[in-house]
Amino acid sequence: MRIREWQDILEDVTERNVDPDDWRAVAGDRAGGVGEDMYLGHPRAGVFFLKTYAKNPFEVRGVGTKVARSLDDEIGSFMPERDSGGRFAVQSPPDDEDHAETVSKRLETVLETHSDAPTRPQDLFDDVMEAVESPAFGPMEYDQYDRPEELEELSEQFDEAEELLNAELDDLIETDEVDRGFM
Repeated sequence: MRIREWQDILEDVTERNVDPDDWRAVAGDRAGGVGEDMYLGHPRAGVFFLKTYAKNPFEVRGVGTKVARSLDDEIGSFMPERDSGGRFAVQSPPDDEDHAETVSKRLETVLETHSDAPTRPQDLFDDVMEAVESPAFGPMEYDQYDRPEELEELSEQFDEAEELLNAELDDLIETDEVDRGFM
């Protein structure tokens, strides 16, 4: 298991050549200290595990790793269904000014279309993510004040990764001399 900076893991997620809307996520408070835990999963891209914390209101630090090569039925049972309430997205910036203009025109068209027709919030979200070319988005189970039960179950499934990432994150927190997070 290779532990890396959390942003490198997100870069891996964005570079995967898979259906961007098949990603699912579970996140919440870290069980033993400052920060948050997040699992990102895709049937073909695998399962990624991140631990992060806010060093200050402007900087997030953390670590992560890939914990499974694919999202099988057992692990998938802990991930939210497609029509669950929460949503997440991983976004990459436009390549250049022309690309940004093209994306903004597509986004404007999507918003105009949805304003003229009855639509579900999930459909609007999906269409917006496609318009802005998000490389990864989908349903998310998230609790900003606690840990969803699914997060506990995933932590038990990947207990070795949990232990290693906790140690790495604790080292970062100690190095940064931060003993509490920002809310």
